[in-house]
Amino acid sequence: MIVPADIFSISNQKQFEKIALKVFRFQYDNNGVYRQFCQHLKVEIQQVKSLLQIPFLPIQFFKSHEVVTGDHPIQKMFTSSGTTGMASSKHLVTDLSLYESSYLQAFSQFYGNIEDYVLLALLPSYLEREGSSLIYMVHDLIQKTNNSDSGFYLHNYDELITKLIALDRSGQNVILIGVTYALLNLIEKQRFQLKNTIIMETGGMKGKRKELIREELHEILCKGFGVSSIHSEYGMTELLSQAYSLGNGVFECPSSMQILIRDTEDALQYVPDGKTGGINVVDLANLYSCSFIATQDLGKKNPNATFEVLGRFDNSDIRGCNLMVM
Repeated sequence: MIVPADIFSISNQKQFEKIALKVFRFQYDNNGVYRQFCQHLKVEIQQVKSLLQIPFLPIQFFKSHEVVTGDHPIQKMFTSSGTTGMASSKHLVTDLSLYESSYLQAFSQFYGNIEDYVLLALLPSYLEREGSSLIYMVHDLIQKTNNSDSGFYLHNYDELITKLIALDRSGQNVILIGVTYALLNLIEKQRFQLKNTIIMETGGMKGKRKELIREELHEILCKGFGVSSIHSEYGMTELLSQAYSLGNGVFECPSSMQILIRDTEDALQYVPDGKTGGINVVDLANLYSCSFIATQDLGKKNPNATFEVLGRFDNSDIRGCNLMVM
């Protein structure tokens, strides 16, 4: 029996691996899509004795299948924004309390007590559509700050500029979380010299601006906000855990999540630390969907278990994926 509380109290690698193997067996037994995928790869469940032997479900399955473990009723469906003309991912969540526990624990791990902050959210493209897991999380965090200055901003940049300057000058700890293009729009209207504010970008130009490499983007944002580093959040519709970067694009996972880097030529093999490959995510909070997901992101893992995101696969680059489509 897997107790959700166990997922959020992991303190070492041995414990993580033990729970991951339990979750793998639970999902194999109770998730028809994942079991079929494992059988397609001719995986013998009794032979899976380590994390590296667990099959990772390609993230594309969330577009074409209902990836659910167990038969609990669906409480919430999170959806991806999707590229025009492309199918959206659907994450069917049967236990929202797992998501809430996951993001609250991660926030506490990296930033401390939510009540110590004012949270300002500049996320127009997410607010303009239904089903965003990011909006669900940020809305709850805003409520939990217990501060009337916290809130969402759609396109009302002038009001945000006034509030941000006043809060920062007052010595209040502030987190401004924003989609990349909106943060760039903001610093084109106003240059800042912020002393008490964390700027956190969630990625994404959403077709509004040309893509920039991370170093160039963070340099522009640092200058525009007058800060020494830019924080980032690494999450996605298909996950219930997020990793955070406190600067330089180096991400750290919360205790419920780990990253493995797969070979781009052979999706069933892994590459050593420091080498670029495809990012596989173990997200134990995804207890009732799938905890083992092969993403379309490229990255590399560092020897201290931190990781960097270096880009995305072009669909034509995902080799070995005829293995992965049923």
